[in-house]
Amino acid sequence: MTLFAQDTLMHKEAREAGAVVAHQYAANLPIIEKLITELRASPPHAIVTCARGSSDHAATYAKYMFETQVGLLTSSAAPSVRSVYGSTLKLNNTLFVAISQSGASPDLVATAQAAKDAGALVVAFVNVSDSPLAALADYFIPLHAGPENSVAATKTYIATLAAILQFTAHWSRSAPLLSAVDNLSTDLLQAADLDWSAATKILSNARNFFVIGRGTSFGIAQEAALKFKETSGLHAEAYSAAEVKHGPMAIVGQDFPILVFRQEDQTAESIDSVVEDFIGRGARVMVAGKDFDGAVNLPYIVDRHPAVAPILLVQSFYIMVNALSVMRGYNPDKPPHLNKVTETV
Repeated sequence: MTLFAQDTLMHKEAREAGAVVAHQYAANLPIIEKLITELRASPPHAIVTCARGSSDHAATYAKYMFETQVGLLTSSAAPSVRSVYGSTLKLNNTLFVAISQSGASPDLVATAQAAKDAGALVVAFVNVSDSPLAALADYFIPLHAGPENSVAATKTYIATLAAILQFTAHWSRSAPLLSAVDNLSTDLLQAADLDWSAATKILSNARNFFVIGRGTSFGIAQEAALKFKETSGLHAEAYSAAEVKHGPMAIVGQDFPILVFRQEDQTAESIDSVVEDFIGRGARVMVAGKDFDGAVNLPYIVDRHPAVAPILLVQSFYIMVNALSVMRGYNPDKPPHLNKVTETV
């Protein structure tokens, strides 16, 4: 039976993201306001995130949001420190942010419990409301994405980014961010309709390539690289536009494929510089976020807040990578050797 890109669960679920975010924002505002009231009354000294897979890529986005908008140092906790090594961290006056689609992975649950026992305030962004992680958190922020049956996460990842954005916007009291929150669900619907087929043509026969981002788009680059591996059997590596110059640039040459996510903020100059360098080396550069001579320019929604732009770019990306997966003979809903819930210990 022939599989068409528009018939996959991944395609269907990715397109649900706009509606998911609209519902999420209305439903979650009371709990976010309550959480922020506590945070303002007892400000944490630092933030620790804990997640794996796509959720950890969302945690990368959260790090940039928390540090740039709230001014709190944000670090990633390795779950194995607790679940394997048995160590306990001193987390008094710390906000511990656990992110998970299922909320069921034993190592993540154990780490969150240890953080709570050590004095941290535990906030969990989780899609499954009756999960162990949601139950133990001091504040549970549901993603409201509904069932996600494709193994490849799409709407849950976007819902996580959206929840982090809403939380940060209200905590920082940033008027531009709050305005971006109001428009995100509508913008996602528009982003899902953008045509990135030029990228599928370049990548249909690719084997190895880079995905580049920086700042708020770096977590999106990480997520894209994972999805290429997961759904399309492609070896893609994610790099910061700064880090790629420290060695990886050596293998970039004629026709080497590169996908770049760009937002219009303080990182733009460094991203532009590396794009021009890639083009000068004869690489096949695909860029979303600005048009360049000599590059394959992918459509994007212009004039959006730089914290929102990466969320819209990953929405467009999901539609494209689903089509690429089918083009390459894969079923993105059932990647080989993978399950929807990965329970690590």
